[in-house]
Parts: sequence; structure tokens; C-alpha cells
Amino acid sequence: MGTELTTGVTRDTNSGELARELTGLGVRVLRTTSLPDDLDAVRTAFKAGMDAADMIVSTGGLGPTPDDLTRESIAAACGLEPRIDADILGWLEQLFGRRGVSMPEANSKQAWLIDGATALPNAHGTAPGWWVERPDGRLIIALPGPPREWWPMWREQAVARLRTRRVGVERATRTLRLTGVGESALVALIGEESLRAANPQVATYSRAEAVDVVVSAESDGLSSARDLVDFTVNQLLQRIGEFVFAEEDQTWAEALASRLADRTLAIVEIGTGGQLAALIGASDKVLHAELSRSHSDVEELAHSARQAHAADIGLAVRATERADHTQVAIAIATAAGVSAVSRAAFLAGDEGRRRAALIACAELWRALG
Repeated sequence: MGTELTTGVTRDTNSGELARELTGLGVRVLRTTSLPDDLDAVRTAFKAGMDAADMIVSTGGLGPTPDDLTRESIAAACGLEPRIDADILGWLEQLFGRRGVSMPEANSKQAWLIDGATALPNAHGTAPGWWVERPDGRLIIALPGPPREWWPMWREQAVARLRTRRVGVERATRTLRLTGVGESALVALIGEESLRAANPQVATYSRAEAVDVVVSAESDGLSSARDLVDFTVNQLLQRIGEFVFAEEDQTWAEALASRLADRTLAIVEIGTGGQLAALIGASDKVLHAELSRSHSDVEELAHSARQAHAADIGLAVRATERADHTQVAIAIATAAGVSAVSRAAFLAGDEGRRRAALIACAELWRALG
């Protein structure tokens, strides 16, 4: 939290990291929020969070300055007054003493605690975290803002405590990566009933390089979360399997390398700004051809690239910008001959070139199958 987030000066990456961590522990994350340095806004957010959820995890606002308002806000939301803890104050004074300076009075607020709170030691800064157990069983975990401070505190202290409380439920997730189909077209293929189901959940996400279908489930007491996910994925594959080129966080480079196996590939690209090479990645099995006959048709270019490098496969792509789209010509040469296709990529400019490279990857992936 902090005004630097709500004004866009600093990009919030903490909430995403924590959401992934909590999901991995089997905790369902209801909301992530960025807040300004405003006592009433932060207090209200903590109060609303305690009313809606079993646990709140925050980062930031634990520094010594007047605009660090997390402790004050939690105390106010709980209807409690903070007090100075002698042990934390002594630790802070020793910390500054080892540096040869006296502790500024402003840092004394970092020694505050409230009833039900214990400090989470900070081995990388002066801001202890808070672990607050409320009488109704709800939990508040307040962590520092800098990743070098909150990440070790979270992994080494908070997670261990959460596991002793057996927080969360058994949960499993599986991601399918698709090409050649848009997110809107997937609605009809998957079906609204599946997309609206609560458990397992099926969701689609449009990424820069693919459309992801994420299946997640919680154990229902009869079947494990993993069994529920795998059953749903197997059903989905019957409807969308032809578009699935990878799973989880596998990239185009990894998916193509898997299909290439021990074969070599020579590529030549024209008009894509090197986007194809960036997607396919660096490998001793991928050779980048530099041909002087750039005005030749793509069939000849693919054949020449294959011959020039004695490769098993030659791939040529030419992207030609039009007024509102990019025309893409692709050819793939093998020992059996040369095949060519023409496609239209939505939009022109950099986005059109990026999409042209993705179309080329998809055509190559299909040809390698």
C-alpha cells in the first residue's frame, strides 16, 4: 500500500506474488487492493477486509514516517490502542547502535504492538511485521513493502505459522496453452456451463503469446483436487485439444523444441523485426539463415534456408504491412517438399509483426506434429 501505487509512480508486484503464494497454500483470494497514504482509507479497507474474509495480508506502510499508516490503521480497525513493546524497542536501538548512531525518535513507532499481535522479525530492515490474531479467529498479517524484506519474512515466518494452523484447502491447478483460436471462440467450444461452474473452475486468459485455459479445483471431500482437475482437463481436451500446444508455463521455444526432437531447423524471416527468432529462441538446433535473395517467394526461401544449413526443416516467413492488417506468407520445407500458406494478422505495425511471428510458430508446430 502507499500513494506511490495509487498514483502509478510504483508498479504493484507484491499483490500478484502474494496471491500466487496464497493460492498455492489453498487459500481463495477474494480481492487485491492498492491504497493511498490516507488513514481513513486504510482503516476502512482493513475493517471491510475483516468483515469479508478470514485473513488479510498487507505489504507496506510499516516504516517510521508519518505516512506509514498500516499499524495505526489496523489498531483503529480493531478498536485498539498501539503500545510500545520494550523488546522490539531494544532490538531497534541495538540495530542503530551497531551502526554507530542513535535511533531517531520516529523509529519508535516500529516497536508498536496491539493486543493479539506478535512481531515478525525483520532480518533485512528496521520494520518488524505484525501477526495479529483476532478473538473471532480472523488473522491479519502485515509485511514490509520492499520485496527484499517482505519475501523472506513471508516464506520463513508467516508461511510456517500458517501451516501449523492448517490454513487453506487442498487445491490443484492446470493450465492449457492454446493457439489458433480466440478467447471469444472458446466460449462456444468450452460451453458457458463449464465456464460458470464453481468447482472445478474453468477460466480463459488472453496472453501476449497464447490463450490460456486454467482449470482449478478444491477437494470436494469425495475426490481429490487433482482428480477433479484432471477429469475436467480430459473433457476439455476432447473439445479444444487440437489447439493446445503447451501446458503450464511452457513457452513457444520449449514447445517447438519438444516437437523438433533431434531435427534441425533453419529459419529466415522478412518484415517481422526479428520477432520469430525471439519466440523460437536460441538453440543449437535452430539456425538463422541470412539469404541475399530476400525478394524470392517464401517457398524458395524456405528451401534455400534448409539447403544452406543442411537442416532437416526450413521455415520462411514474410510479413507485409497493409493499411489495417499484416499479410503473412509462410513456407515450410522438408525432404518431402515445400508447403506454403497465407494468413492475415490482425493490426499492422509492431503488433502486426508480433502476430505474424506467432502465426508462423503455430504453422510450424502443426507441421512438426
